[in-house]
Amino acid sequence: MRLLLNLLWFVLGGWISGTLWLLAGVILAITVVGLPWTPAAFRMAGFSYWPFGKIVVDRDVGATSLVLNILWLLLAGWWLALHHLVLAFALAVTIIGIPFAWQHVKLAVLSLTPVGKAVVEA
Repeated sequence: MRLLLNLLWFVLGGWISGTLWLLAGVILAITVVGLPWTPAAFRMAGFSYWPFGKIVVDRDVGATSLVLNILWLLLAGWWLALHHLVLAFALAVTIIGIPFAWQHVKLAVLSLTPVGKAVVEA
């Protein structure tokens, strides 16, 4: 079931989200200032490509992660989370869209504070 849901997710738009996160990671890597956020962007890309069967856990809760997450939240995280929540609400209206809505909620939580998180198999 997980494979089927991941394939549907990928075909119906997950490839766009994942590719945009990969592009964002590359752009962040090119700039010296964006290097601390590059691994988080690549984690988001992998999670955006294949979200079913994975969960997000805290990996590092140090002071550096806290500062980077606060900056991320203020500059980009809140509007990315809002975007995912709007999509989740729209998908939750239909019964078929509920699993996809749940994945958008997980992406919204991860996009708020991606630094210091890890995506692991459920």
